Amino acid sequence: MAIKTRITELLGIEHPIVQGGMQWVGVAEMASAVSNAGGLGILTGLTQPSADALAAEIERCRGMTSKPFGVNMTVFPTINPPDYKAYTQAIIDSGVKIVETAGTPAVRELWEMLKPAGVTILHKCTAVRHAVSAEKAGVDVISIDGFECAGHPGEDDIPGLILIPAAADKVKIPMLASGGFGDGRGLAAALALGADGINMGTRFTATVEAPIHQAFKDAMVAGDERSTDLIFRTFRNTARVAKNEISQQVVAAEREGKDFAAVADLVKGVRGREGLTTGDTNHGIWSAGMIQGLIHDIPTCQELVSRIVSDAESIIRQRLAGMLA
Repeated sequence: MAIKTRITELLGIEHPIVQGGMQWVGVAEMASAVSNAGGLGILTGLTQPSADALAAEIERCRGMTSKPFGVNMTVFPTINPPDYKAYTQAIIDSGVKIVETAGTPAVRELWEMLKPAGVTILHKCTAVRHAVSAEKAGVDVISIDGFECAGHPGEDDIPGLILIPAAADKVKIPMLASGGFGDGRGLAAALALGADGINMGTRFTATVEAPIHQAFKDAMVAGDERSTDLIFRTFRNTARVAKNEISQQVVAAEREGKDFAAVADLVKGVRGREGLTTGDTNHGIWSAGMIQGLIHDIPTCQELVSRIVSDAESIIRQRLAGMLA
């Protein structure tokens, strides 16, 4: 038995499991491993230092898998933005046909480039109203991101148990459930709530193929559902990160009413990347979701995807069907 949904049909994948874009993590080794396991791997566009480097990474990934994969392009609110259009053009020129987008309303300019090129757009949202707006604008898939997620959960604080069915009531196009997913129970639940598949980030970082130091993978296994901090709340740019010495300093600074300049050096991206490479889990901030509480091992992507699908099938066929009188 296989789980066939609108997502598997639209994206041409075996299982309704998508690996979300993750800064510093979404490289060819990660994306190809997920795609080879039957899911959809995603390269993170802005992990690469330039559009040309992204084009080279796409070709490197293509050499590692013959299956579909995509690229993430997130438009961040920043003073000195990268050349998003150059990155997007590199994706189009490379022949990639699936792109995950997220971020500020400026992302619509990228949609205007991608749609005429026949690219399938998966847009990540943290609110139903944003999902409805994106659907009207012509995106192909909504990835609805609950409050449990790593990264930026938005400012509404709506958990997936409410957000997913609320979005499913309003959105007609295929929908991925994101934030707090990592096992077969989650996949079965997402399908029951009205989604067509799941998008996982944190769970895929705790795999053999994830290109981060073993210390971070071990930390996720050791952590529980309380092992995250919400930072940048006072700046209206909330981010969920793994709880460590740096995140605690940021939380304390915000509690004292300090401005962003007081924490800027603590949270800069290069610092986080250095930690992921050296294995110092307290060197900078790093994204991780509440799903840490359900991460108990570090499997290969193949083992993880197969287990999630097998467990979901068992839940649907045996546990749930067995409850019918």
